[in-house]
Amino acid sequence: MRKMLLAALSRVLQGPAAAAGRTGAVSEASRVMVASRNYADFANEATFEIKQCDLHRLEEGPSTTAVMTREEGLHYYKTMQTIRRMELKSDQLYKQKIIRGFCHLYDGQEACCVGLEAAIKPTDHVITAYRAHGFTYARGVPVREILAELTGRKGGCVKGKGGSMHMYTKNFYGGNGIVGAQVPLGAGIALACKYFGKNEVCLTLYGDGAANQGQIFETYNMAALWKLPCIFICENNRYGMGTSVERAAASTDYYKRGDFIPGLRVDGMDILCVREAAKFAAEFCRAGKGPILMELQTYRYHGHSMSDPGISYRTREEIQEVRSKSDPITLLKDRMVNNNLASIEELKEIDVAVRKEIEEAAQFATTDPEPPLEELGNHIYFNEPPFEVRGPNQWIRYKSVS
Repeated sequence: MRKMLLAALSRVLQGPAAAAGRTGAVSEASRVMVASRNYADFANEATFEIKQCDLHRLEEGPSTTAVMTREEGLHYYKTMQTIRRMELKSDQLYKQKIIRGFCHLYDGQEACCVGLEAAIKPTDHVITAYRAHGFTYARGVPVREILAELTGRKGGCVKGKGGSMHMYTKNFYGGNGIVGAQVPLGAGIALACKYFGKNEVCLTLYGDGAANQGQIFETYNMAALWKLPCIFICENNRYGMGTSVERAAASTDYYKRGDFIPGLRVDGMDILCVREAAKFAAEFCRAGKGPILMELQTYRYHGHSMSDPGISYRTREEIQEVRSKSDPITLLKDRMVNNNLASIEELKEIDVAVRKEIEEAAQFATTDPEPPLEELGNHIYFNEPPFEVRGPNQWIRYKSVS
């Protein structure tokens, strides 16, 4: 087989394509090589050394080795690449004024939401702040419904009435616009899990900018007293709006902020680090030990929101350095290729398929009709009889249907 492959490559490189230029020959040679490979050529799984987590009030932490199967790796890669491309398309649609209002993009932080989702069950619960597009997709909402929600169309995941900051699906509670306000709600969800005797956990996420909120510390206290199965997760992307963590917090050890609650500091740019730490945290909560705190050290490539260019408080060089050294998608890609879990050509095919999916979703999101005005009052309550809702003045009324 090897001799046949070398002979084929020799013929390609010495044929007419070589006379026309090496580009066509190399391209043809690549196709010959790809065609000669099949699934049996790849490893089924590989073991990786990962960064050790910093610990608070824990005698031992997550494993420093992680096993990833080929199937898992391809799934993680496609999911992160989809989120990346979806956010870049959102940026484009916003600049075209097709998306309006608040819009906070997640590119750069993909390893967080994908790694967390890989560590929990579909029956577990997630609530986050307003940088929610990645979590919405990771929880199972199709790209077309997310983009349609961003453009305010009827086919959006909440029928065009939630927008960027308020997306929901089963066991995903948003998307919350008030800084830090989702944290007490997450503890409430965890209380419900414990009250109903379900072996479920709630991932309660917030950013470093919200970490100084008083309501978060009140929630820590209640969760510790009641031993709630709540994983508090601080996505530390180093800047709260335009303020660096060093200027905003006297202590930037966010994983220690729970004081009496155990904590982990995790490399949030490495999907395997995030996954293993989240598995450890979920097992801790399911064992009835109460809440645990995770700090994911990550980075956002865009500004805080689309109204923030993102370079008035940090340099372009800083952003480029993170992209070149710590990009979560590139890190995963290199691991897979170097450990024979996938080929570069195979991953390129995924990239092409993802781009196609995003373009089709964008087409849907820009052509789907807007919701009719008479639906404005719908879905205020769940499973309640229809009632009237007052409009902008007392003479305008809408019917609200559950």
